[in-house]
Amino acid sequence: MAEFKIVGKRNLYHFSKLPLEEKYVISDLLRRAVISVPSNIAEGSARLSTKEQIRFYEIAFGSLMEVYCQLQLCIDVEYLISEDIKNSKKLIFTISKQLSKMRTFLQTKTK
Repeated sequence: MAEFKIVGKRNLYHFSKLPLEEKYVISDLLRRAVISVPSNIAEGSARLSTKEQIRFYEIAFGSLMEVYCQLQLCIDVEYLISEDIKNSKKLIFTISKQLSKMRTFLQTKTK
């Protein structure tokens, strides 16, 4: 599975460009969502029920989409430019495909 450095060290410096009143709020939201992705994958993989595993992978996917949304909003309000999050968007796409494949695999396993 891919690394979960969705907003890695190289990308974090861009958040220093944010207005002070937004910097900590957005950084905190992103940090929580980024941490939620691997945390839910780990918790789901520890579940014995396939149905529960699927649910935790769905939650991880939702958190991943939350990260994408927050980064996109930063672009929309011109706090960041697309180039600032180019690598993060690639990782989000890769991880989302992996989560979707895992969910599909588990769903076929339950049929």
